[in-house]
Amino acid sequence: MTSTLAGLGPQSKRTRWIAGGLAVAFGVATLFEGGHVLFGGSAARAEAGNVVPFVLSFNFAAGFAYVLAGVGTLLSRAWAVWLARTLAATTLLVFAAFGLHVMQGGAHEPRTIVAMTIRSIFWIVQAVVLQRLSSVHRQA
Repeated sequence: MTSTLAGLGPQSKRTRWIAGGLAVAFGVATLFEGGHVLFGGSAARAEAGNVVPFVLSFNFAAGFAYVLAGVGTLLSRAWAVWLARTLAATTLLVFAAFGLHVMQGGAHEPRTIVAMTIRSIFWIVQAVVLQRLSSVHRQA
């Protein structure tokens, strides 16, 4: 039997669609914003301020995984749980590396702290919600 995120009732389905839709939207926004800074030329980079290259590169690349996780969630794929967990863990690792960069006096934008906090919380919550949806289905 294949494990899915289908859930038992309309509430689980609604939760799955909200979680998947938010992940896709977050991914598209991440790709748009990160792509603008990475590929928008010197004016876009200047407008972004003191970006930390490894954080920007990670977040842009992760944007593709955000969309994939969202689509997997919308399609009730159990692997979306593992992808959400991986995104939560890697985001926390990059956030920690960013923290070291800041503590060593590295240039940065304060809004990066806010953005990384939001990203970390989002993927932790996604991983927990998707795990619960998966568990509910396995118990059926």
